[in-house]
Amino acid sequence: MYDVIVVGGGTAGCSAAYTCGKLGLKTLLIEKNIHLGGTITSALVVPAMKSGEHQINTDFYKELIRELHSIGGQATYQNNPGWFNPELTKIALDTLMEKANVEVFFDTHISDVILDNRTLKAIVISKEMLSVYNDTIEKQNKELSEPIEARYIIDATGNCEIGKLCGCKFLEEKNENQPVSLRFMMGGVDVPYFAEWLKSYDTDRNVTTVEDINGFIHLSTAYTWDREKKWALAPLFEDAVAKGILKDHDRNYFQIFTVAGMPTTIAFNCPRIIDYTETLDVKNMSKALQLARKNIFRLANFCRIYLPGFQNAYISNIADMLGIRVSRRIKGKYVYTLNDIKSRKNFKNPVVISNYPVDVHSEKRDSSTLDIVKDYQLPLESLMSADIENLYVAGRCLSADYMSQGALRVQASCFSMGEAVAKHIKSILS
Repeated sequence: MYDVIVVGGGTAGCSAAYTCGKLGLKTLLIEKNIHLGGTITSALVVPAMKSGEHQINTDFYKELIRELHSIGGQATYQNNPGWFNPELTKIALDTLMEKANVEVFFDTHISDVILDNRTLKAIVISKEMLSVYNDTIEKQNKELSEPIEARYIIDATGNCEIGKLCGCKFLEEKNENQPVSLRFMMGGVDVPYFAEWLKSYDTDRNVTTVEDINGFIHLSTAYTWDREKKWALAPLFEDAVAKGILKDHDRNYFQIFTVAGMPTTIAFNCPRIIDYTETLDVKNMSKALQLARKNIFRLANFCRIYLPGFQNAYISNIADMLGIRVSRRIKGKYVYTLNDIKSRKNFKNPVVISNYPVDVHSEKRDSSTLDIVKDYQLPLESLMSADIENLYVAGRCLSADYMSQGALRVQASCFSMGEAVAKHIKSILS
């Protein structure tokens, strides 16, 4: 019997599990992959975007920053301490869970749940990897399954897999999809040479920044095919499309960053896949992955041809998880709305304070949303299942409408959600 089982070891799940452990709760963290970190490590989503000056529930985030800094995997750039090294984040998170006495199960899959009316009594896991057996399927399932009891469950799976198994109601509607991304990295880049060229080629400091931080060059730049803005990199992409080096859809979104502790590496927040957006459909997402890797090959070739400093660069890493912006959203005790953001509604139990924009990507040109907003609050009730009394969620599967979820899905807010739920459960059990 655990006090808390956290399912999903991504940003929200790690924050929740660590906080539960530090507060003295007997905690189990279950992760389907062989390492923690989710979007940071598996999806290569770095940096963690800054979400204002008045964030709350940031103890875990600060502890992660300290741990990563101590092993050379963190940098503060453009006043944002969230520049992380994805590989070293795997190590840092292992260390933090050990410090908090959190038990972690890796490579573990949930096969079922045990319910008693409106209470989730236990989750059922597969005890070992399934391969080829001679016994009947029914006998296999009995022998290879193990129920684990807990007083409270936190679903931090992103797709709200526990909520689905519990039969919870969801908020997603047809056509409420956003394009997915498959990030990658290129090594062997002459970053100082590229930085000097980039700084002079694009003088718009709202798009392109370059900074020397203790002898380590950090930079960031971007381009999209949307026409509301004049992009310095546009002529390069247009020329590449005209010459057949890129396909037109390859250039719909392009953003690159440096990576802490990797002096010759550039990370790519692209390609953004506009052809397949049904994130809960296996066939659809499988096609998205295949298309994305072809796009990556073309983008890497483009960089070697057009960007000074990339001549000897190579693809060093392709994310092993798609960057999914929206999928299932649970129906909670409070359904958060875009109007709550715009009206800056105050709540009795805020779990997040953020000013991250309403950021909703579209597969169509000139149709994405990026609305700047002032500080807004998210209530605890948006992380509480309306159907199961002891089930909480944390992360992108929160109880929010489609547009407001686009502001709340980012890592900084997910860290706060996980920590807040943990503190709330501790207060109940005290």
